[in-house]
Amino acid sequence: MMWPFGVDSELVRKLARLLEETGLGEIEVRAFGRSLRVARESGSPAVAPKAKPEAGDAPAARIAADRPGAVASPMVGTVYAAPEPGAPPFVAVGDAVKKGQTLLLIEAMKTMNPVLAPRAGKVAEILVADGAPVEFGEVLLILE
Repeated sequence: MMWPFGVDSELVRKLARLLEETGLGEIEVRAFGRSLRVARESGSPAVAPKAKPEAGDAPAARIAADRPGAVASPMVGTVYAAPEPGAPPFVAVGDAVKKGQTLLLIEAMKTMNPVLAPRAGKVAEILVADGAPVEFGEVLLILE
């Protein structure tokens, strides 16, 4: 059923089930210029924000996000470096890539979504492990 303002209630239900199955607190889907965010109440007291880290304590992903050429995850899911198990990875450190070339795959809701190179360059660092869960906005790799 579509709501009058364009929200697919079946999609909301599917996302809510996915939250329950994975234990995530929220999920956001973006497609065709629209976004849908589904969150659940944890039932536990709110957690106070952590103190701002000192310069030497910043996690690698946060430092990487500030670097030009950072390629971030467009969604929550599981990252894969190759098109199938046992196949060579799409890219390795030092590889030259073209704009639009597949760098990684992210599996979300049983769908494989390619992460494409936003520009031509060379792979300087790969910051995620094959098969690792990733969050929306998490830096996956760095292009020089």
